[in-house]
Amino acid sequence: MIRTSLHHLALRVMDPVRSARFYAALLDLPELRRHEDAGSVRAVWLGLGDAVLMLERALRPPGPAEGSAHVLVLACDDLAGAAARLAAADVEVVDRTQFTLYFHDPDGHRVGLSTYRFR
Repeated sequence: MIRTSLHHLALRVMDPVRSARFYAALLDLPELRRHEDAGSVRAVWLGLGDAVLMLERALRPPGPAEGSAHVLVLACDDLAGAAARLAAADVEVVDRTQFTLYFHDPDGHRVGLSTYRFR
């Protein structure tokens, strides 16, 4: 079963720490987690109600190198079932992690289905 609630919105940003300060101060969003690679912050996750706003230097699956970038991720209870449903609809899974399947919609937007639980 695929739920239609928002899981997270990922935004590609130049400086995750600067962007986190902006969103935290402007919208009073609490910081949930920081991710580092080689000593620099690659992502900051902020609470957004029941969802998460992910401020990331790079997004999965890969997308345009320039301009606005985003990934819509919806909550999913069953990745295997979701994968089967995508395959039956002839929709290619273009990337995956342990918790998330990524694919493109007909307009090329990046979409994910995830079982990851933030809390």
